[in-house]
Amino acid sequence: MNGDNAFPPPPRRETARRGPQRVGKHAATDPRAPRRGRARRAGLIMARMLVATTALAVLAGTGLAWSAKQDFDSGFTHSTALGEDAPRSGGGAVNILLIGLDTRKDLNGNDLPKEVLDQLHAGDGTEGGYNANSLILLHIPADKSKVVAFSIPRDNYVPVTGIPGYQQIKIKEAYGLKKAAVQAKLIDQGEKDPVVLERRGREAGRASIVTTVRNLVGVPIDRFAEISLAGFYDLATAVGGVDVCLNHAVDDSEFSGASFPAGRQHLDGSQALAFVRQRHGLLNGDLDRTHRQQAFLTSVAKSLKDSGTLTNLSQLTELMDVAHRDVVLSDGWNLFDFARDMGSAGSVPVEFRTLPVVRYDVIDGQDVNIVDPAAIKREVRAAFGQEVPATTTTASPLTSVVDVHNVGTEKGQAAALSAALTSRGYGAGLIGNGDSSDGQYSAITYGLGAADDARALAELLGGLPVSASPSIEDGRIKVALGADFTMPTELSPTTSTTTPPTTTTSGSMPLPDQGKPLSTNIGDTIPCVN
Repeated sequence: MNGDNAFPPPPRRETARRGPQRVGKHAATDPRAPRRGRARRAGLIMARMLVATTALAVLAGTGLAWSAKQDFDSGFTHSTALGEDAPRSGGGAVNILLIGLDTRKDLNGNDLPKEVLDQLHAGDGTEGGYNANSLILLHIPADKSKVVAFSIPRDNYVPVTGIPGYQQIKIKEAYGLKKAAVQAKLIDQGEKDPVVLERRGREAGRASIVTTVRNLVGVPIDRFAEISLAGFYDLATAVGGVDVCLNHAVDDSEFSGASFPAGRQHLDGSQALAFVRQRHGLLNGDLDRTHRQQAFLTSVAKSLKDSGTLTNLSQLTELMDVAHRDVVLSDGWNLFDFARDMGSAGSVPVEFRTLPVVRYDVIDGQDVNIVDPAAIKREVRAAFGQEVPATTTTASPLTSVVDVHNVGTEKGQAAALSAALTSRGYGAGLIGNGDSSDGQYSAITYGLGAADDARALAELLGGLPVSASPSIEDGRIKVALGADFTMPTELSPTTSTTTPPTTTTSGSMPLPDQGKPLSTNIGDTIPCVN
């Protein structure tokens, strides 16, 4: 299963856009085309989920809940993109990926109505692709004591699998590139129905973005919800707008249309969208957008609570109709029961965090965030309350021999890891391709006497799952490397046999600052942001 990627070189990518450069118009079929600053729809995804779940939680306490339950749940489009064999959380905890999709199309590929596009300043419907511009991973523990939400910056530069021509991309692109590849293959096979092409392409895109995020964070994804641009204006208007607070005045009227004074203020639907999509003139660039996203969803929940929308049956019906048109749920997710369970938990505290970024860079002409996948896995696992493998605290030498099996597709990965571990004091073991007994995901198993070394190794490799196995010889450790594995920065070789991408650094780029975690109770407070 170990092999080279025999794909053609990647096509030209979007140009660097840290500053306020002007960009031209690109074809709608290009999923990576720049979009005149209209791509920043961060925050709308969580807002819509809050609308649906908060409204349903209120309904769950009334006689309306039971009569509305069947109609509500049956109205959603469901997706099987999670996959039956994907890992799942245990003990009653749930990890939910929220996907905010930047597209000006409905679920059948039709353009959004002109009146909607006009209100959103989103062009004429021919711009934009299918980038997942807003990604939030929610962890809800079994006891619902606290929700932890990680915003995933859209420009994080990550490995990707299953997309012809690409090995590393911005994480936002995993959806659109896979969709385009699958549609092209279907067309070559003779498929002509545009609705079939759209639906099957988007299903492939969903599976791709879920896999890419799961590989990056190293924890299971149990459910997901996809929300596109359609319907956002209606929802924002229905709740009567949102209150926000800015640390500094901003004027991005040339691009996003965001032009607001410092301090607390009330924004209508169009202004709220400008607030969350501004990308120029922010102190911390993409990371500040994640903070706005977090502040925005908190404000939407508060607006729902204060406006009386939750107790108005006609308004609730309208919100549910919009959700049915625009929200896609993972198969088997009963949103009504989920909302009822969350509602019964009372005012649950929420901690918002942002995945760490090592530095900003420019690769092949596009702005990217350089990340350390191993460090991200450790931080996410710790924040989610999962057991983090203990590191060896004694000065005694490592005694275990490590066998490395490659069950992924990257050629030479097993040999590279074995060499790195040998230099760290582990014994050099067997190197080769894995088989069906190894599974398809990265994991560590060990034999008698190797427990401490195995746990230390699991931590070194970013929190891989580790377990004892009677089939492993005493004193030995087996590492299975799946497509989800990324070599930790501290183990990466200093030289490479492949041609590196064109990389340019700029001394003018700010140092990444993901900020302190934001702790709040949904619907209670509105934080001030840049």
